Amino acid sequence: MYDTIIIGGGPAGISTAIYATRYELNTLLITKNIGGTTQEAYTIENYPGFKSIQGPELTLKMQEHLHYLKIETKLENVTKVEKKEENFEVKTESATYQAKSIILATGTQVRKLEIPGEDRLEGKGVVYCATCDAPFYKDKVIAVLGGGNSALTAVIQLNDIARKIYLIYRSTIRGNAAWVKKIRESDKIIEVPQTNVVEVKGKEKLEKIVLDKLFKGKKELEVDGLFIEIGTIPAVTPAKNLGVELDEEEYIKVNEAQETNIPGVYAAGDLTTGSNKLRQIVTAVAEGAIAANSAYENLKQKNGESKILEK
Repeated sequence: MYDTIIIGGGPAGISTAIYATRYELNTLLITKNIGGTTQEAYTIENYPGFKSIQGPELTLKMQEHLHYLKIETKLENVTKVEKKEENFEVKTESATYQAKSIILATGTQVRKLEIPGEDRLEGKGVVYCATCDAPFYKDKVIAVLGGGNSALTAVIQLNDIARKIYLIYRSTIRGNAAWVKKIRESDKIIEVPQTNVVEVKGKEKLEKIVLDKLFKGKKELEVDGLFIEIGTIPAVTPAKNLGVELDEEEYIKVNEAQETNIPGVYAAGDLTTGSNKLRQIVTAVAEGAIAANSAYENLKQKNGESKILEK
């Protein structure tokens, strides 16, 4: 029986595990991988302590912190979380664990277009991670779909690799002004504004993308790759049967203590309604710290003078 089980190993989950362990809670971290979407970030320039750092490097430093504190970590996929009387049961594909409290930090997953050809050509020219797949598109013609920061950072990264880049966005560019300036200084990048991609075509690999309106007299663009960067959706599936309250976009509702509507269940990071939905690494680690503190204080109150909690 653990004092707390943390589900998710991104910045929020790692921060939660660090704080829970420092509170001397008997802690288990369960995650499919360490780092979450942070390990896919090309460049991080707003995390205190680092003028600039790549996502994989920051992930490695966080992982080293887990090892330093000897935090028990299971690299498993959680399939279900259930309330069992006063405690909780967490099921993975290979085991079952028990805990007095649960902290959800599963983050988000990529948002898909849901258009014809997308699933069939995924990994064959249709991709969702520039950091992962950019090297495969050296001297190729590619398109990046999206107008936010994730799309802009993908374009900046690909600008050093690809021969030509179409930046396609539905309305306006909403990202960092410095990145927009850098993009508009490149002669490789062609903006395709107020346009949607409605279909992707190709036999064995991506060959063309279909637009919803004409661009320079054509509705189809020949490309070798389409990088879809249109945001994310909360990864709350394993916890849905707990009955946690969600907002209209299915983010977990939390109060200022990162508590959900279910006693003993907390949530932190990108899957919550906290931090005004800023959803940055710095807000994720902050929410993780708050969630661990709340779990500690509530367990302490519930158990009285617990030896575990009062070491």
